[in-house]
Amino acid sequence: MTPGEMVAVLAAGTGAGAVNAVVGSGTLITFPVLLATGLPPVTATVSNGLGLVPGSVSAIIGYREELRGQGRRAVVLGIGAVLGGLAGAVLLLTLPASAFERIVPVLVGLALVLVACQPLIARRVRRRRRAGSRSRRDGGPLLFTGLTLASVYGGYFSAAQGIIYVSLMGMLLDDTLQRLNAVKNVLAALVNTVAAVVFLFFAEFDWTAVVLIAAGSALGGLIGARTGRRFSPAVLRALIVSVGTLALVHLVLR
Repeated sequence: MTPGEMVAVLAAGTGAGAVNAVVGSGTLITFPVLLATGLPPVTATVSNGLGLVPGSVSAIIGYREELRGQGRRAVVLGIGAVLGGLAGAVLLLTLPASAFERIVPVLVGLALVLVACQPLIARRVRRRRRAGSRSRRDGGPLLFTGLTLASVYGGYFSAAQGIIYVSLMGMLLDDTLQRLNAVKNVLAALVNTVAAVVFLFFAEFDWTAVVLIAAGSALGGLIGARTGRRFSPAVLRALIVSVGTLALVHLVLR
């Protein structure tokens, strides 16, 4: 990796950590940068997953006030996140690389659709709450199942998993978006950590990329958690969609 590529990976890790803390989809920033350095898709995904763990932890620290009183909820939903993340990591390592290369463009495309549709999802959630619909405190089996399946996807690739989490919780839980976002950071941290443990023992990764993304994401997670509420959601969404579109084009044309 050249010095210029190292700077780019570090910067991408910082941006991904900040975006993950506030919105999710930071992988759409780091993944194309890692591919541009010449890493194969599977190696890039594994290295990215390992590197984003510190960013998830720093995001939890930044959102610790919003987590107060949500211990039971985080534990219950976290069990599903751990199981799903483990299954996703195993799928990543057991499927052939050729299959992964075919699947990734579909996953990136899905992630971009979810990012672009986030305002529509939010408006529907607000209308539902104004209409006086009731939601269970823990979301019930439906939320647990949905988040577990989303965590399978997160352990496999992780792009937009945070948006999937917030969308599901927003529809099935009666709480503020910031508190749901705090739980989202816990779930993402659990998925990333479980997948990272699997990758450390059974996967091929690039240590330089891991260290650079880890350093950047740790800093970015704190920045995102502290200042994320001041940024325009439209600006963040436009950035994610733009970078993700470039990644999708790169994957389709490679």
